[in-house]
Amino acid sequence: MSRNVILFLLITIFSISQTKAQQTDSTEIQQSVNKTYVSKHYVVFQSDSLFSIETNLGPYPPKQRADAISERMEKLAKEYKIVADSFNISELNNYSIISYSDFPIMSISETDAASRETTRKQLATEYMAVIKTAFSEIIEQSTSIFWITRIGYTLITIIGLVLIFFLINKLFKWINTKLLDYEKGLKRKRKSVFRYLAPKGPDYFFLFLSRIVKIVLIVVIIFFYLPLIFSFLPWTKDFVNQFYSVVSEPILADDGILQKLKKFITHNLVYLVIIFFIARYVLRIISYVSAEIENEKLKLKGFHKDWAKPTFNIIKIIVYAFTLVFMFPYLPGSDSPAFQGVSIFLGVLFSLGSTSAIANIVAGIVITYMRPFQIGDRVKIGETIGDIVEKNLLVTRIKTVKNEDVTIPNATIINTHLWNFSKNASKLGIILHPTVTIGYDVPSQQVTDLLLTAAKNTKNLTRDFKPFVLQKGLDDFYVEYELNVYTKQPGKMAHFYSELNKNILNEFNKANVEILSPHYSAYRNGNDSAIPAEEPADTKNPVNKVIDKITGQG
Repeated sequence: MSRNVILFLLITIFSISQTKAQQTDSTEIQQSVNKTYVSKHYVVFQSDSLFSIETNLGPYPPKQRADAISERMEKLAKEYKIVADSFNISELNNYSIISYSDFPIMSISETDAASRETTRKQLATEYMAVIKTAFSEIIEQSTSIFWITRIGYTLITIIGLVLIFFLINKLFKWINTKLLDYEKGLKRKRKSVFRYLAPKGPDYFFLFLSRIVKIVLIVVIIFFYLPLIFSFLPWTKDFVNQFYSVVSEPILADDGILQKLKKFITHNLVYLVIIFFIARYVLRIISYVSAEIENEKLKLKGFHKDWAKPTFNIIKIIVYAFTLVFMFPYLPGSDSPAFQGVSIFLGVLFSLGSTSAIANIVAGIVITYMRPFQIGDRVKIGETIGDIVEKNLLVTRIKTVKNEDVTIPNATIINTHLWNFSKNASKLGIILHPTVTIGYDVPSQQVTDLLLTAAKNTKNLTRDFKPFVLQKGLDDFYVEYELNVYTKQPGKMAHFYSELNKNILNEFNKANVEILSPHYSAYRNGNDSAIPAEEPADTKNPVNKVIDKITGQG
């Protein structure tokens, strides 16, 4: 009995000591694991993550080990004809080595097993199973049945896609036929409003919508059908994955389109709507005040009614500019370098390309508030005489007396002389002033009387002011006389000048007074007077006769 008790105590003490030793070993291993643990790094083979490496192996950290294992597996897949039975596990110096024949793939230590809370042999078996599974597809690809099957599946899916497109075309042809009939009915009833949004005209609006729906449907089918087509052949799998990663990353990323759109809708859109309605309200008030001033319902001292519309346009531009400035920070992508770069580029481009336009706009503003002319005024700008038919911030348009439409930049008007014949015509009248040159042998009073008589015989001149004659010059061969008459119809200036010249010529011919200008020789050499008879014997122009006498050919 005592022997049994003693034996039991010895076994108990030995068990406790072994347990403590194992606990000490496991504690040391765990501490070693904690010391050597860095981070998880996955072994990747043909774009597929197989398992993670979490511990060091001697001086090699997990990342370097994972990369080395991945490189060996890729090399093995390229240089060897893989057979499933050739994978094996060998033991060397407390390490389990997974190999393919004599080609080592990876080593597993006790530390690796402890990090996974398993034994080294069991972990090596699990890793080899994973590696075999990864190579199983490569093994399968070495058979002709695999390729025949995969190519057949690919062809079937392509044929299916073509069939789907064929059915879609048939369906939309039938739909378009129905839509054409519907369009004709709407055209007869004249009830279609949104049809004018179509790019080819109102008769194609529903066909335009049908085409958009068809394109969207085809794009969606292709987008979801691509994985099926490219999933059968090994070298096309990566293409689909890369395609979807490229498409999904900018959309689903933390700073992608969806997140920015969510932020825009829930936050920025509210600010944009508020800014928009404030600007719209301000413009509505200004527009109302402008209309009141233009219609003379509201009068401001020193502010002319014709200033109302251009002032409103200027304020509207300023309001739009400030609105865009306030809206800009809340626009999607406004903080991106690309958006800012495009904005700077457009600003520089606008600055360089709109120098003359800005000059014309500034000149247009100055002309507006200087009020040198109004619509309908007869003016002379440079060498152009005509009526103002349009003026805006960039150009002024004139219709000449020959019905020619002349467009003059406002900057040109600012830098040249401008004559306004209509501004004072209604009150003071415009003075028309034809001139004649008469020889010294004719009494000045006789010339004055003849000119006044010609003015009296000219119809439609204003009689509110008396015409008068000025002697403007005493030249070597003649005296220059200027007849001044008044008219309140500046639009008929050319006609009045013509009538005055005709009446002057008639009156001087009746009085037997020669109009010899600009020069005439005092020695006639026996030639007749230049005054024509009442009915000339020949059709030769009297002016030509005078020229003949001057040149000695008469």
